[in-house]
Amino acid sequence: MESSGREHPLVLRVMRLTKPSIVSSFPILFEDHDLTSKPLGYCLEDLPSFGTGELLVLPQSFGNIFLGETFVSYLSVNNESGNDVETVSLKADLQTGSQRITLTNTAPVTVLQHNNSLDEVVSHEVKEVGPHILVCVVSYKRPDGDIKSFRKFFKFQVLKPLEVKTKFYNIKCDEVYLETQIQNIMQSPICMEKVNLDPSPLYTVKALNIVSDNQSVFGSQSYMKPSEVWQYLYWLKLKPENKMQAFTDAASAIGKLDIVWKSSLGERGRLQTSQLQRAVMNQRDIRLEVESAPNTHQINESFYLKCKITNYSERAKQLMVHYENQTDILWQGVSGYKLDPLRSKDSLQLNMSLIPISPGLQVQCSLLLKFNLHLDTPYITFFY
Repeated sequence: MESSGREHPLVLRVMRLTKPSIVSSFPILFEDHDLTSKPLGYCLEDLPSFGTGELLVLPQSFGNIFLGETFVSYLSVNNESGNDVETVSLKADLQTGSQRITLTNTAPVTVLQHNNSLDEVVSHEVKEVGPHILVCVVSYKRPDGDIKSFRKFFKFQVLKPLEVKTKFYNIKCDEVYLETQIQNIMQSPICMEKVNLDPSPLYTVKALNIVSDNQSVFGSQSYMKPSEVWQYLYWLKLKPENKMQAFTDAASAIGKLDIVWKSSLGERGRLQTSQLQRAVMNQRDIRLEVESAPNTHQINESFYLKCKITNYSERAKQLMVHYENQTDILWQGVSGYKLDPLRSKDSLQLNMSLIPISPGLQVQCSLLLKFNLHLDTPYITFFY
């Protein structure tokens, strides 16, 4: 793009620096009876066709710019007046929907001679979608000493490259699974370099997108076609020192997704989501978690159930354990006994013995915990 005016001795040229695009074309075929067979025959001799294949095409305009890519532009102020021009400077700002960013502000050139130019290359990682305006201001001194300037605007659109959807699965109060769906909504394939989840300080994360031999679930092919959707799964767990914050608002922020890709010609793009939020589970004063239990077991043989009881309330609790037998599985041991007082934010281990008396899948057994609170005796029933 070129901007100049008869009232100004300088000409401003703005060009976007980008790699060419790849376009496919059809091969040109010819036969002996074609009118063009002889000229082509002289040129190609024994070749039956002239396959142009995939061609590189230079952009005719600013082209499409996608969120996460780096916008690079070449700015050139040319002196085509026939005389020297003094104190020439160039300033370029990028106006987005929310802010104005200064890309360059050159120091004044004392004298810009005839047919010489003031050149600058500016770059900016695009982090907002929507219209962007490149504002260029050229200043110079006239022979009479007056400072003159002219301003030019170059508008371009930033498009959304990927569609990102997330879904949370709360397993326990301190564990959550994150499912992420990423769709390529660009018109060209991309090479997905990485999709990482950067957890918040409260969590640890494990990516579940790797199979044996450290190979991705998508195989060795890392190219994502247009409109293709890939799914990623992550397992997040609160750090041991942060478990008591499981029911607070701090536990709702789990982290950010960091996505990096390359275009067909190696141009890098990066997209980072905002802070992902999950719904915090409702808090109970007393919470019971099963830490270990067998998956299979022989009938009429006892096994142990290892549990952890945590007091999330603000005061100590006096707990009483009461067993309630079911049809297919029985508790073994004394029922209706008291535990040691459980202090606020503290936990204890509880090992219990059960005996299955019927084969098949056992879906539940009942444990009743009672605790005294003033004059009332509320209770909670846990099913397994």
